[in-house]
Amino acid sequence: MLRLKYREYVSDAAFRAAFLFSTQFKMTKKSGINPKHSKLRGELAELRFMTRAAELGLRVIKPWGDSSRYDFVVETGGRFLRVQVKSTTIRPDKHYVCPIGRGRQKPYAIGDIDFLAIYIVPVDTWYIIPIQVVCKIRNGISLSPHNSLSKHAVYKEAWHLLRGE
Repeated sequence: MLRLKYREYVSDAAFRAAFLFSTQFKMTKKSGINPKHSKLRGELAELRFMTRAAELGLRVIKPWGDSSRYDFVVETGGRFLRVQVKSTTIRPDKHYVCPIGRGRQKPYAIGDIDFLAIYIVPVDTWYIIPIQVVCKIRNGISLSPHNSLSKHAVYKEAWHLLRGE
């Protein structure tokens, strides 16, 4: 059933590539991919985002080039939402930390993006966080996927936010 829903949006070749990627590829040291290389990890996280979003029936648009402030646009119900994808493997204690600053640029603001999608590589978990929450954070965000009472637990696997639910 998932395949039928997914195939409405993509070609056979794209479906096979996404299915293979999502079922057999893991971003771990054992797979031969070095997740510490931030550029490569970011590209792989973007692929994981596109795959997961498509599996959930979301329409994902990738802007040309990489000069936009966002990585993807998700179309749902006639609305277009800008999404910036981040990933992390940093675990200083019992939580993961994702730096969200944009280098020397100013912090994210409400006009820049609509959501931040953070992929925690070691536990294969997504956080979908609205910009209203993100813009209050200056350096990094702490995420505890194992703790249902953590500050950002409500955003864990919150793909419904991208559907406007």
